[in-house]
Amino acid sequence: MRQPVGVILAGGQATRMGGGDKGRLVLGDRSLFAHVIGRVAPQVAELALSANGDPARLADLGLPVLPDSVAGHPGPLAGVLAGLDWAAARGATHLVSVAADTPFLPEDLVPRLLLAAEGGAPIVLAASEVEGRLVRQPTFGLWPVALREDLRDALARGVRKVGQWAGDQGASLAPFPADRIDPFFNINTARDLARARALIA
Repeated sequence: MRQPVGVILAGGQATRMGGGDKGRLVLGDRSLFAHVIGRVAPQVAELALSANGDPARLADLGLPVLPDSVAGHPGPLAGVLAGLDWAAARGATHLVSVAADTPFLPEDLVPRLLLAAEGGAPIVLAASEVEGRLVRQPTFGLWPVALREDLRDALARGVRKVGQWAGDQGASLAPFPADRIDPFFNINTARDLARARALIA
């Protein structure tokens, strides 16, 4: 399998943080966007950002901005579809998705997803390994471009849950240890941001 391309899912409305681009929040001396880009960009052939609204506001990030092709803010699956359409145009066979609000995401995310894919599953989702149990992280996945029309049809039917659609396709899980901190810890609230700042300090 060739090195996949990647997409950062940033199409949410961040209502619990007062709206706006959550990726602009500052953690340490950098934005969340900068943390995520710094960790995932070395792992993929090319990287894009899934976001809605005026793309000019994100021009400083230097990434292609991919709006949803499905109306009504249907959630992360629409961002995955936008990424798959972009990946197809780039001639890629697979896409890796990550969330924009996860500054501690694994620096070996893509190699471990690819290793898990050798088992033959069409989709691989990351999972935190917490005290012997796996907690699925559905916005972190390896997606084949070949399934993009199936996903388009599912969205048209009203499917909105990433895990539901991935499970219907026979997805497998790639475990990641969550020791001192869950590598998929995401920032949804001001309390989460404060905790992340304490951890990075």
